[in-house]
Amino acid sequence: MYWFVIPLILGFTSNVASTFTTLYSEKWGKARGTLLTIILRDIIGIPVWAIGFIMAIRESAGLLYENSLFALITGWIIIFSGAVIIVIALVSIRIKAAAPSTGDTLVKKGIYSIIRHPIHSGTFLEFAGLFILWPSFQTGIASVLGFIWIFIQTKFEEQDLIKRIPEYRDYMKQVPRFFPSLRFSKRNLP
Repeated sequence: MYWFVIPLILGFTSNVASTFTTLYSEKWGKARGTLLTIILRDIIGIPVWAIGFIMAIRESAGLLYENSLFALITGWIIIFSGAVIIVIALVSIRIKAAAPSTGDTLVKKGIYSIIRHPIHSGTFLEFAGLFILWPSFQTGIASVLGFIWIFIQTKFEEQDLIKRIPEYRDYMKQVPRFFPSLRFSKRNLP
């Protein structure tokens, strides 16, 4: 009935555990620390929570509202927008996204000059789009758990980034976390 919560929680927990790159590197060396981060996030975390979302959609008992053409178009536009943001972010930071290490440097160009966590922002949009497309109680639970996970993940990730990249603390003061500031000005562009 609500079995989808198990892979969601396991995947999200593994993802959060991947944010301790500095700790792992200090304990087991840079290469092993990076490898552990890759395993926890890319091999276990993301695939497992994605399975949880698929299970939530498949377990949907009934829709909370009738899906209209407008809802379908809106849902897909939101998911596509999230995917575009994620791809742009991944292109900007390249290997640092998949394999963070203690040797990373701060990226504050392109989309990272507007928001600090565009991958998380895109994921927010994708969770919202999934709920619009499959408006069930189960998908709603999965999306809410996903939103909570993003906030927790970001908190731990930022603590690790401050340790790995000392100038990140100043960057945090200059650039909003998830969504562009309404006070955004042209001087923030690269």
